[in-house]
Amino acid sequence: MSEPFRVIDNIYMVGSSEISDSRDCCVYLIDASELVLIDTGAGKGADRLLDNILAMGLMPEKLSTIIITHAHIDHIGSLNYLKTKYNARVIAHEADTQAIESGKKVGAEYYGVKYQPCVVDIKLQGESNNLKIGPFEFQFLHIPGHTPGSIVVILNDIEGKRVLFGQDIHGPYHPMWGGEPEKAIGSLEKLRDLRADILCEGHYGVIKPAAEVDEFISDFIDDLKNR
Repeated sequence: MSEPFRVIDNIYMVGSSEISDSRDCCVYLIDASELVLIDTGAGKGADRLLDNILAMGLMPEKLSTIIITHAHIDHIGSLNYLKTKYNARVIAHEADTQAIESGKKVGAEYYGVKYQPCVVDIKLQGESNNLKIGPFEFQFLHIPGHTPGSIVVILNDIEGKRVLFGQDIHGPYHPMWGGEPEKAIGSLEKLRDLRADILCEGHYGVIKPAAEVDEFISDFIDDLKNR
């Protein structure tokens, strides 16, 4: 199994199918004096996530915030466990909150895990929200298409770079998973226009520099338009 690693100053990958559990999405951690986790994996790799945080020289007890990019089991499976263990607040878009809090239509049955519903503390509304955590200004953009409440997170000026946490930009954009291809095209075009220097994606890992981020997003736009 691979190891966790530092992406750029204060940003780490601490989970993935190769780092924590084969069912996990990529899980990213931001050290903002307090710790901010983006997504949580499918559930079975929770303790490995914590070990990986320690391996990066950070203390899991400083976990204050968990950002959920969308309500699919490979992203929310460890949410209740981590929230309860560290009394962390949970941030998600209101359009995916019902699924997170009820456990309905999150896909747990396809992954062979049980999902524990979890309360969302901060329900984002509208297209754009900002929240300051430690020294960083977190920008949240609503990008429907993969699920109704999918979001991305943007951090600007990290070592002079714009970092985009765009989980599951690759899709799928199938209705059975809450997908809406027409909305996805507009969302992806919006993300391409951000001109991010680094993309932290949900299953493809870390993509850089900016030209490769542009190409990655553009390929999926073209795929959707040509269906």
